[in-house]
Formats: sequence, C-alpha cells, structure tokens
Amino acid sequence: MEIPPVSIALEELGVPHKIFRHENPVTSFEQAASERGQRVSQVVRSILFRVAEDDFVMVLIAGSAQISWKILRKHLGRSRITMATEDEVLSATGYRVGAVSPFGLPHPLKVLIDPSVLDEDEISIGSGIRNTAVILNSADLHHALNNAEVVSLIEHQ
Repeated sequence: MEIPPVSIALEELGVPHKIFRHENPVTSFEQAASERGQRVSQVVRSILFRVAEDDFVMVLIAGSAQISWKILRKHLGRSRITMATEDEVLSATGYRVGAVSPFGLPHPLKVLIDPSVLDEDEISIGSGIRNTAVILNSADLHHALNNAEVVSLIEHQ
C-alpha cells in the first residue's frame, strides 16, 4: 500500500502521526469525521488562495467554518484574492483538491493557521492521497509549521 507523501514528510520532521484510509470515497466533513472517530471540528481543511500571479497562501481551518474573505484580504494587505483553481492547487502543492496538506510541498508556501485548528488536541489533515488522512496532534502540527502564522480568519458575531 502506497505511503502518503505527507506521512513521509512528517516522518522526516519527526512528527508522530497515524494514517487513516477510508473504505469509500469521502463526500462530506461529517462522513470523514465519523469514519475517523472524530468530530467535524477535528477535520482540518487546507485551502489555497491566489494572492497574485504565481503567489499563493495556504489557510488551515477546522471543520466547516467559513473563512472571512474581508479578514483574509485585510490581513494579507490585498484588495483582491481568489481561491486557487484545481490546476493551480495541483501545480503549487503537488496535491489534488481533497488531499491538500501544508507538508511535503514542492516549494514553501506562506501558511496561515486559524486558531480553530489548535482548539482540538487531535486533528486530521490531507495526506496527499484522496480518501486518506493523516491524524496528528494539533500542537505537533503547529510546531512542525514553525513559520506559519496563527491568525483568526473567521467572522465572529
């Protein structure tokens, strides 16, 4: 069975983790969380935004929370940003949408971590292979992404 590229990258960083392989294609956060024995808030999405031509930023956010475009634009000092296209995601990360992770990238990307990611002790992230996740401790993720910035990107009412 193929070892996910994210697992290889985490091994090289000395980060303890587990690989979880889904038996069926994942179609929702609820399904992913349930099959992994987690809550939706433990499933972390890695979302790529295009800030400028060939300039991307990755945002890690927990569960189904929605990123505030206004807050993200203000934080990045940009009046206009867009979500990366599927082709841009593959080109910038080496991963397909649904398997994206901040680890094992072909070249470094700026990473922003919403505090929601660090609210849970155990989280799961993309592994580089669809329908396969990596489960790890949020503190280990934060430590391994030592250049990442923790910034609140959710609009709080």
